[in-house]
Amino acid sequence: MRVMVIVKASKDSEAGVLPSEQLLTEMGKYNEELAQAGLLLAAEGLQASSKGVRVKFSGARQSTVIDGPFAETKELIAGFWLWRCQSMAEAIDWIKRAPFQEGEIELRQVFEAEDFGDALTPELRAREERLRAQSEAFCQPITG
Repeated sequence: MRVMVIVKASKDSEAGVLPSEQLLTEMGKYNEELAQAGLLLAAEGLQASSKGVRVKFSGARQSTVIDGPFAETKELIAGFWLWRCQSMAEAIDWIKRAPFQEGEIELRQVFEAEDFGDALTPELRAREERLRAQSEAFCQPITG
């Protein structure tokens, strides 16, 4: 199963305060452990909401763009991981090892194709598999 680990924003992250060198070092070591265990699929921090936008949809082809910053810090995301785990219990065990001293983390299971049952027809499944293979080919790590 895949799990998205959502790091909630704080007043500091929304103010653009960057993590300390010590926390960056600890997070780097933690991410190495995740990678060595075969769990880590992605890990990214996000810029403050002042550098983002929201797009609100209301009807067919009707949308409104709202510029950040956004007021409710507790509803914002500062970063995320995407992990492949055997279970939610395994994900919880791993997040408890994270070097955070404060804040809130949310873990959410990612939908897999089989979760959609008969609604995901063979044609839709084939298209999904093609798109996933194509995106994985484009997302190969850059080395050099």
